[in-house]
Amino acid sequence: MAELYIRVAEDENEEPMEIPSEDDGTVLLSTVAAQFPGACGLRYRNPVSQCMRGVRLVEGILHAPENDWGSLVYVVNYPKDNKRKMDEMDAASAVKMKRSIEKTSDLIILGLPWKTSEQDLKDYFATFGEVIMVQVKRDVKTGNSKGFGFVRFTEYETQSKVISQRHMIDGRWCDCKLPNSKAGPDEPMRSRKIFVGRCTEDITTDELRQFFMQYGEVTDVFIPKPFRAFAFVTFADDQVFSHILCPCYLKLYCLSFC
Repeated sequence: MAELYIRVAEDENEEPMEIPSEDDGTVLLSTVAAQFPGACGLRYRNPVSQCMRGVRLVEGILHAPENDWGSLVYVVNYPKDNKRKMDEMDAASAVKMKRSIEKTSDLIILGLPWKTSEQDLKDYFATFGEVIMVQVKRDVKTGNSKGFGFVRFTEYETQSKVISQRHMIDGRWCDCKLPNSKAGPDEPMRSRKIFVGRCTEDITTDELRQFFMQYGEVTDVFIPKPFRAFAFVTFADDQVFSHILCPCYLKLYCLSFC
């Protein structure tokens, strides 16, 4: 007998799937279970009586009713206990999925170049996903940037992706994180950037880099222009700052924003 396909569905109201038969016209239960894990048999609705009937199963082989599968849709049988467990798992998965749908938050962007505008930020972060809001914090009197800002995305997935990496914005490495986020139950997340005060006008970025490399890997050194007697040094590891011993000619402050 030529290979034929029978229509099988998990429920009468669902779209059926075609399952291949064997050469003798029977269908292996293992073939059904491969598409419907946990299946223990098939049933169908009798066209005359409209009652559900079971398909004969012998040693793992399903036999067609009256030797003809016809065009009927066959419904999968599950053991009652397994069916209940599957329903419970589906319900648990639905609850878990519902809980996983989290709202996005305003993310703080640290280390922004002074020249970076809201439009620059929007253009940069739009490459990750839809942006709801961007803001560069500025001094009320001068209107100059304070070196940090905020961004918010539509999708939580986008937010997570942005937080997981560092960002090169207008030629400078910047960190993007949740404000007041925690690194542990009792430990606040530390910035990888330090503020170096009382710098002399002849100091160079190379000199600062060479000096601070003794404490850890330096990823960025920034001296504002025009000169303002301070600089910023960024480390690869946020644990470095707690191990820095301040030399007498440098005064260090942890960079933080409210």
